[in-house]
Amino acid sequence: MHSQLAPGVTRIATSKRDNAFLIDGDDGFTLVDVGWSKAPRILLNAVADLGRKPSDIRRVVLTHAHPDHVQGAAELRRHTGAQILIHAADRAWLEAGRVPAEGRSGAVGRLIDRLPKLHWSPTDPDGTVADRDVVEGSGGLRVVHTPGHSPGHVVLLHEPSRTVLMGDAAFNRGTFALGPSALAADPDLRPGSLARIPQDVKAVGFAHGAPLAGREVHAFQQFLRQLRSST
Repeated sequence: MHSQLAPGVTRIATSKRDNAFLIDGDDGFTLVDVGWSKAPRILLNAVADLGRKPSDIRRVVLTHAHPDHVQGAAELRRHTGAQILIHAADRAWLEAGRVPAEGRSGAVGRLIDRLPKLHWSPTDPDGTVADRDVVEGSGGLRVVHTPGHSPGHVVLLHEPSRTVLMGDAAFNRGTFALGPSALAADPDLRPGSLARIPQDVKAVGFAHGAPLAGREVHAFQQFLRQLRSST
């Protein structure tokens, strides 16, 4: 299932719980996150529904190296030839094919990362992104480094539509939340990281949870203000 979140931004549900986002840019599509191993087929079907071809996905920006965001990345690159980009602080995780023990703050997180189904094909990125970068060819996708969930977690701001794509920096499960601390690398960093996100956004896309647009965004802005006041 896919739907337009904002002009130039398409949400693709890669499973019942997970979302990726397709940005129509200067030279084709920029995909934000991939998803689990079955996600590439769903993503390519969505691209076909839009009347485009696989090679129109020119690059993939990964918000962070956790399996539900990167497991399908290597296969998607095989089908599309897309470049894969990630923040340098998560690069080693992507290349290793799993989250290391030090990548989770809690014992539960470290335990589940030992499961083979949470690993992925070791993947060498084609490049890295850094805070304040505008991703080349993306039509105005700006990187906001938001460490905490992982060292290299990034949020992406689509500047033309003022749409912010949150990755796992925050979840929308009826209420806004930061997610379990045990699954974060450094949970204490998360409020300060979220406080860096611009307030003047018109739409919000979550990797997990329903997106927000119009008046719904006001509640999210209030959530960000509360985080700012606590840091």
